[in-house]
Amino acid sequence: MNAEEAIAKAAADYSNWGRWGTDDVRGTLNFLTEAKRVEAARLVRRGVSFSLAQSFDMNGPQKGWRRRTNPVHTMLDTGVDAALGKQGFPHGIGGADDVIAMPLQCSTQWDGLGHIFDHGKAWNGRPAENVVTSDGDLVTGIETIAGIVAGRGVLLDVGRVIGGGELPDAFAITEEHLLATAEAHGVEIGTGDIVCVRTGQLARVRRDGWGEYAGGPAPGLSFWSAGWIHRTEIAAIATDTWGFEVRPNEFENAFQPLHQVVIPNMGLLVGEMWDLEALAEDCAADGVYDFQLVAAPLPITGAVGSPINPIALK
Repeated sequence: MNAEEAIAKAAADYSNWGRWGTDDVRGTLNFLTEAKRVEAARLVRRGVSFSLAQSFDMNGPQKGWRRRTNPVHTMLDTGVDAALGKQGFPHGIGGADDVIAMPLQCSTQWDGLGHIFDHGKAWNGRPAENVVTSDGDLVTGIETIAGIVAGRGVLLDVGRVIGGGELPDAFAITEEHLLATAEAHGVEIGTGDIVCVRTGQLARVRRDGWGEYAGGPAPGLSFWSAGWIHRTEIAAIATDTWGFEVRPNEFENAFQPLHQVVIPNMGLLVGEMWDLEALAEDCAADGVYDFQLVAAPLPITGAVGSPINPIALK
């Protein structure tokens, strides 16, 4: 089966179009119900918390592909201005202010449902040209899910279980690898879960340098894991890699075929470039691999993605 045939078959087999009605804008986040959030809140026992975000600064991984740059942070007012009396405020008060310029997907982020199309169709079968225009995503903008991305997170440390710490680049994580990791951790993946997959690539590039982290070879989810993703009814999935799926991709002349299936057809929320290192160490130490996860995007009207600072609480 060639790439075109495989993508078309998976898109048809795992489509959720119409599952939650023709007007749906949430996709698989519909699995993350209020009851699921209550269950997730009960997972907080010790009160420890972990930020799963990389730093947003000029030392990030981006190198300009698709005009993606690292964040540029600029001060508008500083302590120097205040000390020199240049701010014009009365009674000796002074302050600092700043601005940041960055692509919304340059570091830890969510891919929104308007990010990827399949043969000109966006999520739920809508014509792409009617969804995302120069005015932004008019239908499934990231702001539509700003208040609902909180639930049970589950870490699958595939890097540790399968790779002895880190998976090599181009390693395709299959359903079998995911199941073996879950069994090793003593967790079950269920409806509404937010699954965090650690490959160990981020740990490696922090040790050895960014290299081709942004867009180059990487371990990641196999195209053939789409059936598992669909069958488990997870709400979202995130990895510590730039592109979520294995790179190079498993077909010749294909570009991100798993994205093409899971975002516009399945309606899956996909997270990339998450920092799972500290969380993974804690999970390995206490043997508990599920937790409450709060990962709200910024409500940027019409955006097809958003930077986030996910917080895991145990």
